[in-house]
Amino acid sequence: MKSLCVCSDEVARVLAAKGPVVALETTLVTHGLPHPDGVATAVSLKEIVRVSGATPATIGIIGGAIRVGLTRDELEQLATTPNVAKVNLSNLAAAVCSGQPGSTTVAATMFAAHASGIRVFATGGIGGVHRAAAETGDVSSDLTALARIPVAVVAAGAKAILDLPQTVEQLETLGVPIFGFETDEFPAFYRRSTGIPVDRRFDSIAELASAVRLHLSLGLDTGVLVVCPIPVADEMASDLYDRAIRIALSDAESRGIRGRAVTPFLLDRLHAVTGGESVRANLALLRNNARVAAALAVAGV
Repeated sequence: MKSLCVCSDEVARVLAAKGPVVALETTLVTHGLPHPDGVATAVSLKEIVRVSGATPATIGIIGGAIRVGLTRDELEQLATTPNVAKVNLSNLAAAVCSGQPGSTTVAATMFAAHASGIRVFATGGIGGVHRAAAETGDVSSDLTALARIPVAVVAAGAKAILDLPQTVEQLETLGVPIFGFETDEFPAFYRRSTGIPVDRRFDSIAELASAVRLHLSLGLDTGVLVVCPIPVADEMASDLYDRAIRIALSDAESRGIRGRAVTPFLLDRLHAVTGGESVRANLALLRNNARVAAALAVAGV
């Protein structure tokens, strides 16, 4: 597997020295944000990780290989390729074999990070159980990845468009601990609170890192979800949040949006309904998660 994961010289050097590295995904470049905002955001997240004392390793598929530590030019290539593949666990092999560029989801990024020896990964929010899953069976492979890939994923909870109580229930069933950093509750991406308790709260990076290290050392072969609420100043107003989610879900249903197209469609609708407020909040939580992930890596996870 390591032969398919090609690390940049910098990432390879830091990993060989057992230094702190943070993995970053690329679906935000191709599906989460419009060009050139996606590339600019990916570059800014790399800089946040670097300034925080760790080495960034942005992951994507280019030239028939999983590249770990993408350059700006490679990010531009992903962003400007028409119909670039959104790669998860089920289509990873096909995407690599195609030789075409592909962006990695949470699940695919976790796989590549673990194969490369990276233990900490920062993202916006994980996928999970969709609200109509009882009828559609739509459950993200992010949960499967967390159940079998021992990587610490730092996120602002799960994407707000999902069934959050069922997502948390599935994580418990799969044996994936949810550690809250400076929170008692599972966050709702754009909102800080859901009323859903986390497994344990930590208020210091040192204590959180100790718990994550211990879990990853137990041989359970499951990941850890570290949830960080969006900063208070950047939280979306509750009335706007509720209205936007309701409209986006209704529009997806009326248009028959299914499968991998659901999340990008809903994010686009949230952007339109909120007048860009959802993107502003998304950027804020991405930056916050990158800082926390870097601190965890520096603390020895």
